[in-house]
Amino acid sequence: MKQKYLFFPVALITAMLLSGCASSGLFFSMNNTAVELSENNYEIVATNVYGEAEAGYILGFSFSAGAATNTLALARVSGSGMIYMEALENLWKNYEEKHGSVIGKKLALVNVRYDSDALNLILYTQAKISIRADIVEFE
Repeated sequence: MKQKYLFFPVALITAMLLSGCASSGLFFSMNNTAVELSENNYEIVATNVYGEAEAGYILGFSFSAGAATNTLALARVSGSGMIYMEALENLWKNYEEKHGSVIGKKLALVNVRYDSDALNLILYTQAKISIRADIVEFE
């Protein structure tokens, strides 16, 4: 009789492990390009440009450690789950609204700052990322 009562919790945990979703945060690339601003060949065209994105999940939890945000949950219910990409795209969209198209310009993000927030409720978790940067244009 005890085996009958153990089947449901074991089946539920197995289903969560096999069908859940996980999202791990920021990817720090090992091949970054260094931007040296020691010469007078650039102009600061925008400061404090920001972008943000969020994703919501059920039956899980989110946590942040520095610039990285991680989520482990059963299912995503809002957002695409690619919050770093969406936040960066939102940053460029906000820039273009005030300063015009970026096509054909030699722009670089400098002083990039990441902020993250995690909301954890019993049945719902939400991860949110904000990216803020200054933008320089090279001659």
